[in-house]
Amino acid sequence: MKPLLVRELLGEALREHRMSQGRTLRDVSLSARVSLGYLSEVERGQKEASSELLFSICEALRVPMSEIFRRVSEKLLVAEIENGEDLGTQHRRQVPAAL
Repeated sequence: MKPLLVRELLGEALREHRMSQGRTLRDVSLSARVSLGYLSEVERGQKEASSELLFSICEALRVPMSEIFRRVSEKLLVAEIENGEDLGTQHRRQVPAAL
């Protein structure tokens, strides 16, 4: 069974968001002040994005970082279920109603 790599799921979420806006890698890389090659590697899950870089990419995409992490969380849950790894069901903490 292939291990789930968060960097791959993060890259997918960033790429999906960029493409949904009809934007190119070049456009986003210029806005985020990151090289086109590095952004491409982040989107393909080949490089880990630092929190600072992720913040810059999210700003360039005009999307809250929380939205990207929400998408990653959803993708992770789907992957875990597909792999029969939904291990945390009984261990998930209850989110207070106020949140």
